[in-house]
Amino acid sequence: MVKPLIPQRPPTGRRYNDHRTVLGGILWVARTGSSWREMPEEFGKWQTAYRRYELWVKQGLWQRILEHWGRKDYRDRRPRSIK
Repeated sequence: MVKPLIPQRPPTGRRYNDHRTVLGGILWVARTGSSWREMPEEFGKWQTAYRRYELWVKQGLWQRILEHWGRKDYRDRRPRSIK
């Protein structure tokens, strides 16, 4: 759902590591409130996740993701809770 918003190639240098893995690490840190250094190795190096998070903040990516998720057409596709 966020793939079209995430840059696929860096402007210069090496290719990005897998965005899904790095994004999982970023979300793990946000969800648990843990420090970057405590991030499990299954999400890759904590330094990579931290740098990517900082880059995406500077690029305004998180704001674009939240705006995208807040759009009406997305809200209509979210699963409803069963009561």
